[in-house]
Amino acid sequence: MSGDTDFTGRKVLVVGGSSGIGNGIAHAFRQRGALVHVWGTRARAEDYDPAEGSDLTGLGYTCVDVGDPDGIEAAPAPFESLDVLVLCQGTVVYKRGEFARPGWDKVMAVNLDSLMHCAMKFRAALAETKGSIVTVSSVAAFGANIGNPAYAASKAGAVSLTRTLGNAFAGEGIRVNGIAPGLVATKLTKVTTDHPERLAGSIARIPQGRLGTPQDMAGAVLFLASPLASYVTGQTLIVDGGLSL
Repeated sequence: MSGDTDFTGRKVLVVGGSSGIGNGIAHAFRQRGALVHVWGTRARAEDYDPAEGSDLTGLGYTCVDVGDPDGIEAAPAPFESLDVLVLCQGTVVYKRGEFARPGWDKVMAVNLDSLMHCAMKFRAALAETKGSIVTVSSVAAFGANIGNPAYAASKAGAVSLTRTLGNAFAGEGIRVNGIAPGLVATKLTKVTTDHPERLAGSIARIPQGRLGTPQDMAGAVLFLASPLASYVTGQTLIVDGGLSL
């Protein structure tokens, strides 16, 4: 099985790979021999703080505002070819900000629209290599989130888009799949993980009794991008310790 997850020499782009889940995914590919590039929002790789869960050691980096379709279009391709595209970009607006148009538009642009724009930008390159796309949505896609309508709707849209692109791209040899993480300690979840009472309440609802880690999510992504999943197309794998059960 280890040979099936050997990505030596493969070219991998992780959008949103500068911190959190995306960073864990980027390093998982790097540790298995891949050449890995990440897109993030800060001007330089040096602007990221390791204390915030950002480790860009051994990774290429480009600043790209994926909330801007023109920014995606103008971004340079990281490699001459591409084998795996991981779409892990995401944002959220708290304090009911997503009920207002600016908050809604921002979250939808990053969490859903940019998935399509990135997939189309690299479609031809992935068809050349018979490559793979892996999206990162959320278990929020499968339920209501009373405070974050744009986040929940965008993640549900990501699951649907994964199915549709899986169908649309399969004939070109591109497999499109996704994962739906549960609760993972990242910058986006500090509203829960930095508050002991909220955190305890959340963990109590997880059958495995713990938070997920970026490494947990990376394992599922490695599987979906590997030959082990060669007959898996259009699916979103829930990786949540049983939270959604």
